Amino acid sequence: MALTPEQFNKLVTKDEFNEFKDEMMDMKKDVKKILNSVDSIAKKHQDFDAELAANQGAHNRFEEKFTKNDDRIKVIEKKFEASPVAA
Repeated sequence: MALTPEQFNKLVTKDEFNEFKDEMMDMKKDVKKILNSVDSIAKKHQDFDAELAANQGAHNRFEEKFTKNDDRIKVIEKKFEASPVAA
């Protein structure tokens, strides 16, 4: 089976193939750097979400304590017939 001139011109030489291979290896290194950066950003986002949830839980606990303290203060004020003092 003989090659036509068009088919022959499409063949790759060993040097061209090695050059292409080197370029692909460089690209692979660049892609790895990009993926590492994306992974780092994703990890930071995941950590931030966890911290946000923990902070929200802490704020809710504080709010409950403040509400309980406000109720206790109102009972004491009522008992001693005292009025709230402006801060």
